[in-house]
Amino acid sequence: MTQCDCNSQKESLESQVKALKDLIEVAKAVVSTLDLDTVLQAILTSAMRFAETPAGSVALYYDAKRELSLHAHSGLTADFVKKERWEVTAGGLTEQVLRAGEIFYIEDTEQTPFFNNPIALNEGIRSLVCVPLIFQERIVGILYLDDFAPRQFDREKLNMLSILASFAAMAIHNATLHKQTKLLAITDALTGLHNHRYFKQYFRQEMARAKRYHKPFSIIMMDVDDFKSYNDSYGHAAGDRLLEMMGELILQTIRGVDVAFRYGGEEFIVLLPETRLEKAVLAAERLRDSVQKGTAERLVEGTNRGVTVSIGVASYPENADKMDELFNIVDSLLYLAKRCGKNKVYHQESIEIPVT
Repeated sequence: MTQCDCNSQKESLESQVKALKDLIEVAKAVVSTLDLDTVLQAILTSAMRFAETPAGSVALYYDAKRELSLHAHSGLTADFVKKERWEVTAGGLTEQVLRAGEIFYIEDTEQTPFFNNPIALNEGIRSLVCVPLIFQERIVGILYLDDFAPRQFDREKLNMLSILASFAAMAIHNATLHKQTKLLAITDALTGLHNHRYFKQYFRQEMARAKRYHKPFSIIMMDVDDFKSYNDSYGHAAGDRLLEMMGELILQTIRGVDVAFRYGGEEFIVLLPETRLEKAVLAAERLRDSVQKGTAERLVEGTNRGVTVSIGVASYPENADKMDELFNIVDSLLYLAKRCGKNKVYHQESIEIPVT
């Protein structure tokens, strides 16, 4: 064997050792946390460094909907990443990756007839690697590694990326389970809304944020009118179905930034960040109307009527600047609305008598 051959073998061995060390660092990064967003960003950052690409993204895959959801990205323009969800296009690159279940790469997009993604081409992506993230024979996501120039990909590194993908898929699975477990701990099982325990935590957190940044903040508290009578007349199963329906109607009516809770029994709370009293009252009226119409249209089997709700509304800083005071005010307004005829929205400016 010549000196040249020995040097070549040595360089190849050193390269493999370095690649393995890089892979171990990647594996450490992706299994070091159970926070899903942190896991996905770690996967992307590590994979881009390993494959030496200037850009990339990670999308989670939902088989039932044949849909991908963007969760992490780097090196890409705002226009490219503004579409957070998209369906798998028949005949496209992603469909080929999903069908084959193995790494797919393109060394020059302009010389690849089937690659006709106008958004990617407009972004200037000229070469890319698509890595399916597979856990227990199920694709949970796809890692995209992009370059803005044509290039030849190192085959050894591509093979090692498949090992990285296994670590990544396992980390995604574990982080997803962890997220679901945490969500169960703060979710009311019957209505799907957040529970009482999480309300106390979130209320304190949002009140502190409103004070820190001098932002308005509102709270809506509602109670199903005559719920005990409803339960007595139609049974607890019908009562449970009504509470389920309440959860659905509330979520359909509030904004995406608002957060809803089942406070207890037939009482519900909605917190409205950065919302003044006037807007919160309008939101409460929408909720009252939605419940009255929605429960009338979607009668629980065996019943012959819908229900109404009484609502109290209060805001920081208009009504109070302390959390306990604000809660006591909205609680008093709710019960005043019930005593004064039900199916009403009450706030301090709407009544002449003081709230005690």
